[in-house]
Amino acid sequence: MKNSIIAQIEKQQAEKVAALNKKQGELIKQPSERTVPAIQVGDTVDVHFWIELGEKGRTQVFNGTVIAIKGEKPDEFITVRRIVQGEGVERIFPLLSPRIARIEVKKTGHVRRAKLYYLRNRVGKATRLKERKKGEATTATRAEKAERAAAR
Repeated sequence: MKNSIIAQIEKQQAEKVAALNKKQGELIKQPSERTVPAIQVGDTVDVHFWIELGEKGRTQVFNGTVIAIKGEKPDEFITVRRIVQGEGVERIFPLLSPRIARIEVKKTGHVRRAKLYYLRNRVGKATRLKERKKGEATTATRAEKAERAAAR
């Protein structure tokens, strides 16, 4: 009797997991198929990522300023900071994670630092960054520099 009940419960759980995986698979592409926009420190981005709530799942948007980029592809991470009800919130996202549906760059910030940790000590309007003008020269990413060096 117990074994049959346990088997039924396990079967139901397996069906739920399969349904969630199917829904998540429709939403999210494989990392090799994904194109990541050119993100630089100081950009204001919207990160759409998948969260699971019990049996259900949905995408949630985290918008904020990129204050750090760590690592190199495929193990590249971005740290995004935003202010929620007067409290600073930071999240670290792996760029090629299957949980990230997409990343949108809303604004480009003009900064002269690789890490913007000094924004942690600022409040209100002091956290704003100047916007980078279109056509303004930008520094090449590490990957672009490596490609140029390999081409020589």
